[in-house]
Amino acid sequence: MRAIILSAGRGSRLGDITRDRPKCLLEFAGRTLLDWQIDALNAAGIEDIVVIVGFGAKRVIRAIEARSSVRVMYNPFFQVADNLASLWLAREEMDRDFLILNGDTLVSPDIVATAIREGRAPVNVTITHKTSYDADDMKVTLDGDIVTAVGKRLAVDRTHAESIGLLTFRGCGPTMFRQAVELALADPSGVENWYLSVVDALARQIEVGTVVVDGMPSAEVDYPADLPIAEALAASWRAVLAKSA
Repeated sequence: MRAIILSAGRGSRLGDITRDRPKCLLEFAGRTLLDWQIDALNAAGIEDIVVIVGFGAKRVIRAIEARSSVRVMYNPFFQVADNLASLWLAREEMDRDFLILNGDTLVSPDIVATAIREGRAPVNVTITHKTSYDADDMKVTLDGDIVTAVGKRLAVDRTHAESIGLLTFRGCGPTMFRQAVELALADPSGVENWYLSVVDALARQIEVGTVVVDGMPSAEVDYPADLPIAEALAASWRAVLAKSA
């Protein structure tokens, strides 16, 4: 399986900390967010990784140039387009089973392995359940374990879970997703959309399954309040690695 990491954005909601440093190069427990992501993918057996860069591209490329399992693609439209445009640029990479990982999401190797092992539908959204959901959560509507809608603006009574930012595509899924991405970008408004808007549309056409990772550690790095949470999570992983060394 191939992995595509979406790391083109700056992370402006983090304020001055990302003024001249890409969000993916923020350090947690002594290593960059991107390093933690690549290691999690490698540990789960993925050795074909495409990182889509934009803001601070040269710094990101220098930071990972020694990684033999990683290739880099540059999105020159990162300042004026959302992440759907990044995936349009990477559409030629969707010629096999693959996964997408948001560039601001820390995940454990166990989450990646679970997503690969249990995601058997054409498209699979990795989800968690919470007692409440806020305006920034990528909300998911379910019919059993099948996704019927996904988006930030879903009504409370239609929200059953949250996408953590890791999706897998299998079988006909890669082709269907690629075609949907191309169709979405054929409309000028497509550059303003998240790629999960395409998944939302696909949920009306094909099976979009779920992989539940409740209780498995992950962290989204989006706001200053997220930083200590991500630091604590990475520190716990570093402690485990030190014990096993």
